[in-house]
Amino acid sequence: MNERIKVNVTSEIGDLEAVLVHTPGIEVESMTPETAQRALYSDILNLSVALDEYVQMRGVLEKLTNTFEVRDLLSDVLNLDHVRTSLIDKVCLKEGLEDIKETLHDLQYNELARVFIEGLPMKKNNLTRYLDVNRFTLDPLPNFFFTRDAASAIHGNVLVNKMANKVREREADIMEAIFTNHPNIDAATINPDRSSKPVLERRMEGGDILVARKDVLIIGLSTRTSSQGIDYILKKVACNSNIKHIIVQELPKSPESFIHLDMIFTFIDVNKCMVYKPVVESSRYLTIHIEVDNCKVVSISEGKNLSQLLKSLGFDLQFLSCGGNKHILNQEREQWHSGANFFALAPGKIIGYERNVYTIEELSNNGFEVIKAKDFISGKVDLDLYKKWVITIHGAELARGGGGCRCMTMPFKRKDVDF
Repeated sequence: MNERIKVNVTSEIGDLEAVLVHTPGIEVESMTPETAQRALYSDILNLSVALDEYVQMRGVLEKLTNTFEVRDLLSDVLNLDHVRTSLIDKVCLKEGLEDIKETLHDLQYNELARVFIEGLPMKKNNLTRYLDVNRFTLDPLPNFFFTRDAASAIHGNVLVNKMANKVREREADIMEAIFTNHPNIDAATINPDRSSKPVLERRMEGGDILVARKDVLIIGLSTRTSSQGIDYILKKVACNSNIKHIIVQELPKSPESFIHLDMIFTFIDVNKCMVYKPVVESSRYLTIHIEVDNCKVVSISEGKNLSQLLKSLGFDLQFLSCGGNKHILNQEREQWHSGANFFALAPGKIIGYERNVYTIEELSNNGFEVIKAKDFISGKVDLDLYKKWVITIHGAELARGGGGCRCMTMPFKRKDVDF
């Protein structure tokens, strides 16, 4: 990273200029059948298979845009004494680990970055620790390869999200340390933890936050993002970013595949999005329009559904169907494995999972050239020959972790889009 990057995200689809990822490592293998549920997994992943698939996605990103690794940027900021001290203090206080402060301070900055992510094994040097069923004093972060959730770039701001589960709070702390302190990143960070009036139920995660347009946010009201969290975004983020409209889409509380809004709705072009129609086009779930002017709520009203509200704000969108239109079972199966979760590198240029064959067929039927990641990475395909494309990565193992390509990417600079 040679030039200072000014954070700017005013849409979901603008040409991607900087993205933050985290390649999964041995922290994923730290899970056992006994600890998987506590780590928010319904199953344990095969790291070697998942890593091969992840490397495909990262390989695509590295050929097309500036791609940064969490661990590299974390190592950079931990080399700054005040950041090192602050992050150690914060983590130890939150996780009740004051007794390991000295141990953490003794680590070199790059080793400390590794420990913050991969965990610190417990030394069984007294009876209490010997009898402790936990293997780690500082727990690993097996969810961190889903970099989308812990922080959200909105215009020139980075919202440090208040994670719904305590096991993921350190991810947000790391993101704040990076975006507040990295010498080559220019961003204003907004953190609800710094509020003088903490709200117990306040929570928000990046999978629920979509920057639809310069003036419009769409936010999922889900098991991970609460009304109090949305109110915070309304007060602190919308005002700072000159957002005029927030659309709130209620999500079903189950099954777990509806964890975030981007599991049922993602933008893929200026006039197209991929959706799970049984939820998005249903009137069973609340769709609310909040209008903001001069940092004040002007009106709150209900709409029929997300399509109708977006149309009222000037969006002319074609809703492509996750799982295709032939059978509801195809839609259900492919939504379960992140079939609606695509990541845009530019308008009409996206990446997603190859395993969702009916979804990929739907894209092909609507003008997207289907390109295998391995063919693009090896140089067999010239993307300039196609106006619209979807690059497919295997995703058979990664999808079992509960997220797709949008979940695994945290964009922090895009070009503006002229809608």
